[in-house]
Amino acid sequence: MPPARRAPRTTRAVAAVALLLAAASGCGDAGDLVGAGSTPTAMSPDRLWPQLTPASSPAYTIDEVDTQVVKGVSVPGDDIREVDPVAVVRAEIGSDPGEYAAGGYDRTARLMADCAKSGAARQSCPVLQPYYRDLTGDGHDDLTLGFRQLPGDITAVRVYTVAKHRLVRVMHWEDAVSGVELAGRSVIIRSPSEVAGYEYRLQWTWDPQQKAMLLTHDEMLRTGKSTRVPSGSPRASASSR
Repeated sequence: MPPARRAPRTTRAVAAVALLLAAASGCGDAGDLVGAGSTPTAMSPDRLWPQLTPASSPAYTIDEVDTQVVKGVSVPGDDIREVDPVAVVRAEIGSDPGEYAAGGYDRTARLMADCAKSGAARQSCPVLQPYYRDLTGDGHDDLTLGFRQLPGDITAVRVYTVAKHRLVRVMHWEDAVSGVELAGRSVIIRSPSEVAGYEYRLQWTWDPQQKAMLLTHDEMLRTGKSTRVPSGSPRASASSR
């Protein structure tokens, strides 16, 4: 194998030094030039295992494009703000009763009754405050919704839009969540890592061709804080396999 190729040094630095010398000689009192030190040499990327045949299909399905029409929930006047977020969560629970039966997230199903109450009694409702923002770029608000998956320390995050007079889920994720942000056409979710001092940051961005929020970034970032993934989260389950 030939050695790694090195990119040629740029001549712009030489030109910049020449200009500084010219300016110094013209002023007379600019002082001596101080070197900034050596510049690291840029390295070209090395392609590994070029003899491998490129894969033509994915080995595992991770639901990159996953949209679903929410049945039983209407959208009055195509205005997503008129949709009851509690009704949306109830519809999801009803579509997957096994997930919310005994041994699953059964406490979430039981506490949904508290969502109809008022005052302090409503604080046990697992549905979080809804947020509205145009994430699809069509000029209309979309719904970002979260609810607690109980028992456990898991938060479900969903994004819904309106398409052909129907409520459509265009993004879903559940994990141990330490923060959620909306930025432009993206949803950013931060989750604790099993590695102390790091966290995961996942970003979903609206794709107009797929008509869905796609996972566009999956990063592990240093925070300096000692955190640990709670048991039962998708990250902890994945790391144990």
